[in-house]
Amino acid sequence: MQRVAVIGLGPIGNRHAKLYQEDEMAELVGVCDIIRERADAAAARYGVPAFYSVEEMLRALAPDICSVATGGYEYGSDHYEPTMQALEAGCHVLCEKPISNEIWQAEAMVAKAREKGLCFGINLNHRFTPAARLAKKWVDEGRLGHLLFINMAMWIKNPRESSPYFQIKALHPHTIDVMRYYCGDIEAVQCFATKAPGRVIWSTAHFNMKFVNGVVGGLTGSYDIERGHPMERCEVAGTEGRFVLEDMWRELTLYPAGSLEKTVYTNPVFGGFRDFEDTFRDRLHTFVAQIEAGASPEEIDGSGADGLAAQKVLAAAIESLNNDTVVYIE
Repeated sequence: MQRVAVIGLGPIGNRHAKLYQEDEMAELVGVCDIIRERADAAAARYGVPAFYSVEEMLRALAPDICSVATGGYEYGSDHYEPTMQALEAGCHVLCEKPISNEIWQAEAMVAKAREKGLCFGINLNHRFTPAARLAKKWVDEGRLGHLLFINMAMWIKNPRESSPYFQIKALHPHTIDVMRYYCGDIEAVQCFATKAPGRVIWSTAHFNMKFVNGVVGGLTGSYDIERGHPMERCEVAGTEGRFVLEDMWRELTLYPAGSLEKTVYTNPVFGGFRDFEDTFRDRLHTFVAQIEAGASPEEIDGSGADGLAAQKVLAAAIESLNNDTVVYIE
């Protein structure tokens, strides 16, 4: 049983707290928010003590795991300090995406976890579904043959106006992670973007990518389209076939080369994923279960290093957008 505390009690933090309380491998032991009303409301809701200082909570509770669900500017500016505090105190950490707005902070977070020998994960929940795992199994088994290309798209309606790069930084940790999950590290990126009528930020963007293993790929993302229809699609193709993954968990189809027969996985009505919250449930439980099983930091699925790699790609994409060039990732 892992003793868990949640830092940051907005809507996402409350979702974390609720799911930990439902998890048979976890015990929610405390909540923390610098906004006292949020912490108090969550404490009353979940029947655990409230704290208004991370350091005070860490001293009082010494939890095994901290979920860092703070937000801030571009959804990622408030992750660094509480993550570093929790790691320094000896806690495993699951941090919301993006890992951080600043690459140097993300690098420091990953380095601190490595220095302490602690498990550090990012809530890259779009890969934590049965369909996504099955697609990964197909890739690993070689059923697609030599990989050639990947195309990815995700769109939601988000009218918020933040930095010019808000959509790129906040939406695409998920898509970049999914693309890396199937095709490995990304070597170079080129980004084009546009603004929908009335928008100030680059609200729709397209990325061209080259992977270290030679795979080429494209990604399109938008904060301008309603999600009353499918919002995410991933296609991976190789010399022996291709798959198409729709909406993370809804449906996965394998199209073998040279055959008119296809293999389809459809999310079951009974026992399958019910809604988007189940991706959080799976991701949080996987992190707890890996720690409970004694996994090493290097074995963590959706690790801090994965989150850092995604942000480096996005930083390169922003550089490409600004300079109208292809950017190679260090």
